[in-house]
Amino acid sequence: MSRSPDLMNADDTTLLVVDVQTRLLATEPDGPAIVWNARRLLDAAAALGVPALATEQVPEKLGGTEGSLAQRLSQTLVKSAFSGCGAEGLKGALAAQGRFRVLLCGIETHVCVAQTALDLLAEGFRVYVALDAVSSRHAIDHATALRRMECAGVTLTTTEAAMFEWCADAKHEAFRKISSLVKEEL
Repeated sequence: MSRSPDLMNADDTTLLVVDVQTRLLATEPDGPAIVWNARRLLDAAAALGVPALATEQVPEKLGGTEGSLAQRLSQTLVKSAFSGCGAEGLKGALAAQGRFRVLLCGIETHVCVAQTALDLLAEGFRVYVALDAVSSRHAIDHATALRRMECAGVTLTTTEAAMFEWCADAKHEAFRKISSLVKEEL
């Protein structure tokens, strides 16, 4: 069976966790949900062979990546630019993986997530954003950024939808793991 070209696959997608840092989380009303959904995406990525990277915005000022996420990441790139594409090594890491889709989660939606998404689109990637795994301090910034990204060509999805797209089939050896992640409650 052929799949729609709009669906993500485990073998063509990279997960990018954008700036889920301790000091930023402290200001996010949806902080616990962002960490929970990012962690579930990281666990699904590990089970399905989807590479995962993270960025950190000036960690000396904003703290490092939240602990439960940091322990699941093999590569974290530091940046001062708001866009993750400004992180030294990100473009090379993505190119080395040979994948053309990037799923984003993180904070803040209207700053680092949006600028990363738009720059990745300009670089030729298919970009996806997990709606329930991104956040901004102010609802208007969050909503406006999502609309702007979608208008530019970013595909909006959810954590659960992304996990099932990567898995693709109930006969997949990782389906039980994905199913258990989906059944978790915050």
